[in-house]
Amino acid sequence: MNFEFFIAKRLITGKEHKISISAPIIKIAIAAIAIGIVMMLIAIASSAGLQLKIREKVAAFNGHVQILNFDNNNSEVSVVPVSLNQEFYPEFKNVEGVSHIQAVAVKAGIIRTEETFEGILAKGVGKDYNWKFFEEFLVAGQIPDFSGELNEQVLISKILADKLNLQVEDTFFSIFLRDGDLSKTPNNRRFKIVGIYDSGFEELDASYIFVDLRHIQRMNKWEAHEVGNFEVFLNDFDEIEQKTVEIYNHTVSDLDTTNLKNKYYKIFEWISLFDFNTALIIGIMIIVGGINMITALLVLILERTQMIGILKALGSPNWSIRKVFLYNAAYLILIGLFWGNLIGLGILFLQQKYRFLKFPNPEEYYVEYIPVHIDPTSVLFLNVGVLFLCLLMLLIPSYAVSKIAPVKAIKFE
Repeated sequence: MNFEFFIAKRLITGKEHKISISAPIIKIAIAAIAIGIVMMLIAIASSAGLQLKIREKVAAFNGHVQILNFDNNNSEVSVVPVSLNQEFYPEFKNVEGVSHIQAVAVKAGIIRTEETFEGILAKGVGKDYNWKFFEEFLVAGQIPDFSGELNEQVLISKILADKLNLQVEDTFFSIFLRDGDLSKTPNNRRFKIVGIYDSGFEELDASYIFVDLRHIQRMNKWEAHEVGNFEVFLNDFDEIEQKTVEIYNHTVSDLDTTNLKNKYYKIFEWISLFDFNTALIIGIMIIVGGINMITALLVLILERTQMIGILKALGSPNWSIRKVFLYNAAYLILIGLFWGNLIGLGILFLQQKYRFLKFPNPEEYYVEYIPVHIDPTSVLFLNVGVLFLCLLMLLIPSYAVSKIAPVKAIKFE
């Protein structure tokens, strides 16, 4: 083993020849590995980051799992109330992995100003509502406070505010039907804008405003313990299907459960394609890097033909000599991995901090900048996988060593 490492070191340092014709090819092979790693890291981090960001935005409006009355038929509007007096509220202790549960209600209405009007979904929320995501989305004003007495504060989206020409501190009137019946006198409510948000999710921003839950209860003539549905947040989104079933099994028979993947299946089908694209990029980059390393290895073998002949004449077996070149190739791959990780992770950390890379059409991706998510485990597996697969690809060309005859090799010029 020490002998093989010694010979490999001599190959790497180029001390066997004064001039190495393989030097440019080796540099190209190292550069190919480095560029490939940079591309793969960016593909993995940006794909994971975009999926995570889209999931977070959809979850901000709906939670991960929704618990509602069967009679609502998955309607956006809360029709049949659910009682707050549930075993799982305000803490879902019977299912592990639940981080938060909150009670909400939604009512359709119209915002009317002197110049125009817009249809809305008024989402009633209470003091248990998790504002974490909307604190990030906030572009003006502040988050409303519904922990005290009933008030007129409202959080409205930037899209609606621009369409209605409204700003923070402005007031507006909204109209809500009574029991969905056009023949009845509608409910009129006056609200005051205390905050404006922009999630980048135009489909949802164009509809939702956030008001005090008690307004919805009063307009629907519900009791204080009645709400539209519950929204459940999970610690691990990857367990959403399993946890949906567990949550359903721990609720009463007249309650149903659904989750984000079912409610917005088109969006999640779309973002699932990112994984395929990432796998395709990784596959192409590994093949390109492997081909460059094969070329470099074959040139090294050709350049060291005389040395191979001498080693064979001294009794070295073919596999021992092949390992010399494989050690050398592994070293070159590690150099490429080092520079690739240094550059790739550097770009990702800068993007994570400064967000200088932006989408030319952010409305199509629901986010203005390219989000990145750096997972140390994924980075480690990527590097180990690239090293292993490239060395695996080099086993076949290294077989050329066994075809070299000692007598002819020693005479080779």
